[in-house]
Amino acid sequence: MIITSKQNPTIKALGNLRRRRERERAGITIVDGFEELSCALDSGVQIEQLYYCPELMGGPAQETRLQELLVSGVPATELARDVFEKVAYREGSDGWLATVPAIKTGLEQLQLSDNPLLLVCEAVEKPGNLGAMLRTADAVGADALISTESVTDWANPNVIRASKGAVFTVPVADTTNQVLYDWLKEHGIAIIASTPDTDVPFTKPDLAKPTALFVGTEKHGLTDFWLNKADCKVRIPMVGKVNSLNVATSGALLLYEAMRQRAT
Repeated sequence: MIITSKQNPTIKALGNLRRRRERERAGITIVDGFEELSCALDSGVQIEQLYYCPELMGGPAQETRLQELLVSGVPATELARDVFEKVAYREGSDGWLATVPAIKTGLEQLQLSDNPLLLVCEAVEKPGNLGAMLRTADAVGADALISTESVTDWANPNVIRASKGAVFTVPVADTTNQVLYDWLKEHGIAIIASTPDTDVPFTKPDLAKPTALFVGTEKHGLTDFWLNKADCKVRIPMVGKVNSLNVATSGALLLYEAMRQRAT
C-alpha cells in the first residue's frame, strides 16, 4: 500500500513528532536520511517503522539496502513523493525516514573507559552545534558528549542530521549541573572549563588523564557554577576582531588537543 494523502492519520502523527514533547511522550526518535539511518542500523539500532519513497532514492546502494530491509520484515510504508516531502525534515530529502526507539540519555547508562574523555556542553541551543560536536566526539573517540541544563534534545531531527548519525555512535547524556558535578567527582574526572577570562592556554593542562572538557553558549559562555568548580580554566587564543568562536569549533579544538596529548 502507498500512502498518497497528506491528510492520512499516519502522516499527521509523523508531523506531530516534530515537537519535542510528542517525541518524548511517544518514546520515539525520527531519523531522516539514508546516511543517518545506515549509521543507526550499523550501530545496532532497531527500526520501529520505515517510511520510504523510491522516487527520491538514488543509486544501487540505497535500492539494495531497501530490499534487504523489506526482506528482513522491517515494518515499512511507501509514501508518494509529495506526501514524503511533507513529513521529511529537510529539503532535498533522499526518500528515507524511520522511527526508532528513543535515544538513551541517562548518566547511569554511560560506560566509561579506563581513561575517560568527555565533552560537556552547557545550555547549548542550536541543534547544528550539537550535531557538529557529536561528529568531532566520534572522530576522536570520546567516551561521551554530555548536555547539561539542555535546551535542545538529542532526538531533535536537526541534531541527527548535523551529526550525520553520530548521535548513534557516541554515547550521550542529558542532566543538570549539580548532578553532573557530583557524578564527575565520584568518577575522579577533572573539570576543564573553557573561558576567555584566564591566561592559561588550552594546551597547558594535562588532558591525558580522565578529563571532562566544558564549553558554554557563544553569547554567555559557561556559568559561574562551572567556572567556580573547575580544576582548571583554559582559553583558546584569538587575535582577530570577533570576540568568540563557534562553540562546536571550540569543542573540536579542545578534543583534538586531548587526543594529541594522549597519543604522545
